[in-house]
Amino acid sequence: MQNRQAPPPKKRICICILYFFFAKNVNLKMFKTDPSLARFLCAELTRGYFLEHNEAKYTERRERVYTCMRIPRELEKLMIFGFFLCLDAFLYVFTLLPLRVLLALLHLFTLPCCGLRGSLLLQPAQVCDILKGLIMVLCYSMMHYVDYSMMYHLIRGQSVIKLYIIYNMLEVADRLFSSFGQDILDALYWTATEPKERKRDSIGVIPHFIMAVFYVFLHAILIMVQASTLNVAFNSHNKSLLTIMMSNNFVEIKGSVFKKFEKNNLFQMSNSDIKERFTNYVLLLIVCLRNMEQFSWNPDHLWVLLPDVFMVIASEIAVDIIKHAFITKFNEITADVYSEYRASLAFDLVSSRQKNACTDYSDSVARRMGFIPLPLAVLLIRVVMSSVNVQGALSYSCLLLFYLGMVTLKVLNSIVLLGKSCVYVKRANMEDKLFERPSTAAPGKTPSRTRKTSRGTAPSVCKAPNHIIPPIPEPDPDPDTLTTSPPATPEQKEEEGMEGTELKHRTPKKDLLDVDRFTICGNRID
Repeated sequence: MQNRQAPPPKKRICICILYFFFAKNVNLKMFKTDPSLARFLCAELTRGYFLEHNEAKYTERRERVYTCMRIPRELEKLMIFGFFLCLDAFLYVFTLLPLRVLLALLHLFTLPCCGLRGSLLLQPAQVCDILKGLIMVLCYSMMHYVDYSMMYHLIRGQSVIKLYIIYNMLEVADRLFSSFGQDILDALYWTATEPKERKRDSIGVIPHFIMAVFYVFLHAILIMVQASTLNVAFNSHNKSLLTIMMSNNFVEIKGSVFKKFEKNNLFQMSNSDIKERFTNYVLLLIVCLRNMEQFSWNPDHLWVLLPDVFMVIASEIAVDIIKHAFITKFNEITADVYSEYRASLAFDLVSSRQKNACTDYSDSVARRMGFIPLPLAVLLIRVVMSSVNVQGALSYSCLLLFYLGMVTLKVLNSIVLLGKSCVYVKRANMEDKLFERPSTAAPGKTPSRTRKTSRGTAPSVCKAPNHIIPPIPEPDPDPDTLTTSPPATPEQKEEEGMEGTELKHRTPKKDLLDVDRFTICGNRID
C-alpha cells in the first residue's frame, strides 16, 4: 500500500474550521428537528450576550455604586462641619453670653449718669441677651429642686421593656420640644423688642417670658431623664438595655430609607442628624461625669466606660451612613448635594456676622437644625456644679483658667468656621445673596404685581380728605392690558384673593436657604 502524505498545517487548520461550522449547523438543525436535554444544555453553555448593547443602563448602575462609596466621606464632612457649628453655638452660652449680659447691664445702669435723653435704653440685641441670661439663671435655680440621684434610682427600678419604651418616648418628645421651643423664644424676643409706635397684638412680655422659662425648665428635665436612662443602661450588669437602645438606631433605617425624599427633605433630615449626634455626645459626657463622681474620680473606671461610649458612637455613625447611602440610591440623589448643604449652613454663618444681620448666630443654628442650646446648657451646668466641689482659692483659680480656655476654644472655633464658611460660599457662588436685602412685606398683603394691574381698574379712595384720587397712568402699558374690563365685584375679589393665597401656599420651596425648620418624619409641609 502506498503511504498518503499528510496535508500541510495551514490546510489542516482550514479543514478543522470548516468541520466545526458544518458540525455546529448540523447540530442546530438537529436540535430544531429533534430537541433533547443534551442539545438544550449545549445551547445554554455556548450562547453569549453583549453588555455594550445597553451601555447607558450599566453605566448608571456603576455610578450608583460610586455614589454609595462617596456618601460616607461627603456625609462625614457635613456632619463634622455641623458639629462644630453646634459646638460654637453651645460654647457661646458659656463664654460670650455672660460677658454680653454684663455689658448690657453696665450700659443700662450708666445711661442715666451720661445724660443721654431721647435715645433707646438698650439695643434689641442687648434686650435679647438680658432675657437669655435671666432665663438661664431662673432655670438653673429651679433645677436645684430636682434630685438627680432619686430620678436615677427611680428609673433603675423599672424593667428593661419599660425603659426601652420610655427612651423612645423621650426621643419623640425631645424633637417636639425642639420644634416648638424656638418659636416660643422668638416670640419672646420679638415682643420685647417690637417698636413702641406699632400697634401691638401680643399678650405682653411677662407672659411670654414665663412661657419661655417654663419651656426651658421642662426641656432640661426631659434631657435629664434621657441622661439618667442612658446612665442606667451603662451601669446594667448584662448590658441588655444598652444593646436594645443601640438596636433602636437601626429601626430608624426602616422608617426613613423606603420613603421618597427630595433635596429639601434630605437637608432637613441631615440637620436633624447633626443635632441628634451632638446631643448624644453631650449626654455621654453627662453620663461619664456622673459615673466618675460615683467612683471618686478614679481614672481606672474611665477605661471601663470608654468601650461602651465608643460602641454607642460607632453605631450612630454606621446608622447615619447606611441611612443616607440608601436614601440617595433610591431617590437618585448625587453625593454632591452634601456640599450644597454645607454651603447653605456656611451662608447662615456668614450672613449672621454682617452688620445688618436680622438674627443672632445661635438662633439661626436653632432654626436651621432644631438645636436649642439653652436647656442643654442649663442641665450641663447643673450636673457639673453637683459633680465638682469648688472650694478654696486654688479651685476658683482652676475654674477661671478653665473659663479662659473655653473662651479661647470658642474664639478659635469661630475664626476657623468663619474662614471655612467663606470658602464654601465662594465655591457655591452664593456671594451675591449676602448683599440682598430680605423682603419686609407683610404676609397678608397682596403682591405688587396685582396692585399694578388693578391700579387702573378702580379708583383709590383717601380716607383723610374724603375725595377721590385719580388713577396714576402707567408708563408704556402692554397691549394686553389696553382692553377695558368691568370693575370686579366684591365676590370676585374675594375669590381672586383666595386663589392667590392658595397658589402662594402651594408654591414649593426650591431654595435650600428657605428651609429653616426640620420636620420629624423628614417630610416638608408647604
